[in-house]
Amino acid sequence: MNSFTLTAIGNLARNPELMAKNGTSYTRFCLVGNDYAGKDEEGAAREVTTSLWFVAFGPLGEALARNARTGDQLVVEARVRANNWTDKEGEKQYDHSFIAEGFRFGAPGKVKREERATHRDSEIPRGTAAAHGVSEP
Repeated sequence: MNSFTLTAIGNLARNPELMAKNGTSYTRFCLVGNDYAGKDEEGAAREVTTSLWFVAFGPLGEALARNARTGDQLVVEARVRANNWTDKEGEKQYDHSFIAEGFRFGAPGKVKREERATHRDSEIPRGTAAAHGVSEP
């Protein structure tokens, strides 16, 4: 049983990092989000940025690494795993890992929008293929 699960919506801080260790592939990625944090002395709205690191294993992580780019909005379903240890000074340390169980794409980031525009620009418009000596499917 998973004690805690969460749904996180944020934008990728950078491209996901695909790695492998002991024959297991995994992908690390960081989501960032901005939240309203009141107003400053002049009355202007302030924001606070929150970032969370996630890890996705196997095919899920490989799909993320292959398809997600910096700035893409992701909706991530994850479980929370506690990481407790004792440091060199004998102090108990507490941390958490966020293990991705699934994801969906939200809005594409700037990098992906530019990739799509470049791809669209390089395609031959439908109906003009014959003029370019190419047969249409």
